[in-house]
Amino acid sequence: MTAPIYKRALLKLSGEALMGGRDYGLDTATVRAIAEDIKGVVNLGVEVCVVVGGGNIFRGVAGASSGMDRAQADSMGMLATVMNALAMQNALEKAGVDTRVQSAIPMSSVCEPFIRRRAQRHMEKGRCVVFAAGSGNPFFTTDTAAALRAAEMNCDVLLKGTQVDGVYSADPRKNPNAERYTTLTYLDMLARDLAVMDAAAISLARENKLPIIVFNIHEPGAFTAVMQGEGRFTTVVDQ
Repeated sequence: MTAPIYKRALLKLSGEALMGGRDYGLDTATVRAIAEDIKGVVNLGVEVCVVVGGGNIFRGVAGASSGMDRAQADSMGMLATVMNALAMQNALEKAGVDTRVQSAIPMSSVCEPFIRRRAQRHMEKGRCVVFAAGSGNPFFTTDTAAALRAAEMNCDVLLKGTQVDGVYSADPRKNPNAERYTTLTYLDMLARDLAVMDAAAISLARENKLPIIVFNIHEPGAFTAVMQGEGRFTTVVDQ
């Protein structure tokens, strides 16, 4: 078995990544497959934490565009991420991975509050930590929350699991001539307005010298392969 190239990693999962072929909500088979891939990485000896989005249930920006107060809509979106985090915890524990959910919005009857040093201790003990409720603040995306948590946890890398195998010049599902990038800089991402992560997340990763790896989360075993330096992915680093 190839040794992992990173010791501690944060995986960012969008809510859409959990839908599978559905139009809304959770696809249990997809969640189970992602959990098995995370288990493979944990079995390599990597300390893993996860940030989940909530767009498969409710998206704050969409609510705001239909007339809702943006802060209220974002709060609803954060609650949606808690539901996804609990589903991921269930799948991970059924796969045999000891898991804790920590929420930026305290709700002690269903999960732990976010406490940085407690989360670090869980990871040191080999537990997977799933961070829910984003950063706990409206107007910030879960991508930004992922970069924040990765920095707080002293992660070696931030991985973004998407629907395609890297960063392209355009959506390859719509444009078959889209160019796939193997390596980019943070400034490339910002200057070319490549819609993989928002500018705040990229800037935060850049400030903390945190590499970003973008890969296809739906490819079986892709997360494990990427952590071993194999498979197809795009790496975003400094110059």
